[in-house]
Formats: sequence, structure tokens, C-alpha cells
Amino acid sequence: MNMHRRTKVRFLFLMPAVCWVLIFTLFPLCYSLYISFHKVENRLNVTREKVPVLDQEGNPELSKSGKPRTRTNVIREKISIWTNVGFTNYKRLWGDPQVASAVKVTTIFVLTAVPIQLILGLLLAMLFNRRLWARSMLRTIMILPIFATPLAVGYLFFTIFYEVGGPLGFLGIPFLSKPGWALFSVILVDIWQWTPFWFLVFLAALQGIPEELMEAAKMESKSKSGLFMNIIFPLLTPTIIIVLLLRLAEAIKLFDIPYALTGGGPGVATQSMSFLAFRTGLRYFDLGYASAISYCLLIVVMIIVTLFFRQLRENYA
Repeated sequence: MNMHRRTKVRFLFLMPAVCWVLIFTLFPLCYSLYISFHKVENRLNVTREKVPVLDQEGNPELSKSGKPRTRTNVIREKISIWTNVGFTNYKRLWGDPQVASAVKVTTIFVLTAVPIQLILGLLLAMLFNRRLWARSMLRTIMILPIFATPLAVGYLFFTIFYEVGGPLGFLGIPFLSKPGWALFSVILVDIWQWTPFWFLVFLAALQGIPEELMEAAKMESKSKSGLFMNIIFPLLTPTIIIVLLLRLAEAIKLFDIPYALTGGGPGVATQSMSFLAFRTGLRYFDLGYASAISYCLLIVVMIIVTLFFRQLRENYA
């Protein structure tokens, strides 16, 4: 009897969490998947109807011939037509040059920005792990970019990189008007914002290494490079893998900075996969194809997240 009551109590406590998962997590995912198998067309349905012309008292007005006068009302109504197209939207992905360009942009961004952030974050963490003048103040300044929203950062650097009247205009570099430079600008801004995140995590990991272990390692190691490769790097490897997977999952979803900084241009030079899904769905109103793009991106992110949790479980098992 007591066991039955405990089961009921547990069920009551779990119900809010279950409802949250079903309503706010599973339903949007399932609905988006449903849309991806359809072609959604928004059409304007125009109908005309004749209505009598009324006078101020509400009576029908008569023409000279004695017949009631009428006028034509035009009724415009937007309707959505859903057509089941099966896997057509997913098949379109393979031959779409826009998708190929977006994959290329996203890949270049991820393979460039993330490793640079990792290296810079680790170097800065090792630097600030020593005794420095005004170290606390410098640390605080270092992590400030993390707290800025990506959209605000994008607009900020838009004013900085603006070629006419911007503070860097005297350099004559087409930061926003040339495809290569525009992608470089997006990568640079992302490095500026996210390097402090790596720095903060690595600094915490370095400070978690016991001082006794570091002192013993210094006595045995003949060089600083040997100390790093034999002691520090192996101890930081689990942290590096976890943060790397987290950052990869975030970087693949790149949207905010290109949206604010370059608008995905010039042309499609900085159009990422997320930006392409946004344009396809909310500008061209091809919701089915946009959902298919988003789901392919979601699958990649889910694979990375699965690897992240597996690594987390191995580290803390």
C-alpha cells in the first residue's frame, strides 16, 4: 500500500516535467518534421460580390430606372495550401547551389573560428594563471564580450567595419563589401566574442590542478614545453573535448552575427545554414523546404550533443 502511494506521489511530481517536454519540446519538433514533408503555398484568394448601396437612413438607393443601385466589394483572403510531397524537400537539398554555398560557409567558419578560439583561450588562461599586476581587473575586462548579445555585437562591428566614415575606413579594406573579407569579418567578430568563454573555462580547469602536483611536475620536467605536454595538456584534455563539442554545436547554428553584420552578403558569401533556413522560410515563405534544411542541421547538432554527453559520462563515471 505504501509502495503504491509513493508511486502516485512520484508520478504527480514528474507530471509537470513530462508535460513540459511533450508541449514545449516534442510538439514543435514533430510539427516542424510534419511541415518538412509538405509544400506550403500562401495564395491570395480574391472574390467579388455585389452589395446594395444604402443611403444615410439605411434604405437602398435607386437608379434613374428605379432599380436598386449596387457596388462591387472585393474581398481578399490569404489562404495556405498544404500539399504532401514526401521526401521531395529533402531531395532538393542535394542539388541546391544555395545549400552547397551555405554548407561551405558554415564549414569554413567552424573550422577556422573554433580552433583559433581554443588556442587563444588556452594561451590567455595560462597567462592569467600566473601572478600579474591588476590580474582581477584584467580578468573582468577579458570576459566582458561574453555578456553582449550577438546581435548587438554584430551591429557594433558593423559601425566599426563600415568603409565610409567608420573608424577603420582609413585602412581601405573592404571588410563588408568583398566576399572573402566579409566572411573574415564574421569570423573575427565571433573570435572576439567567444574567446573569453574558452579562457574562463580553461582558467577554472588550470586552477583546479593541485599545486602539489604542479610543483612535483616542475621538479621532474626539464622544460616548460615538457611540463605542458606531459602534465597540463593531459589533465586539460577532458575539458577541451567537452568545451569543443559545446562550441561546435553552437557554431554550426551561426546566425546572429551574419544577420546583423553582413545580412548574409555580399550575395551569399556569409549565408550560413541557419541563415538560409531563415531566408527560405520567412522571406520566401517556402516553409516545407526551410523545415527540411533546419532538420538536417538539427541532426548534425544532435550527433555532436550525443558525443558531448557520452564524453561527459566517461569523465565523471
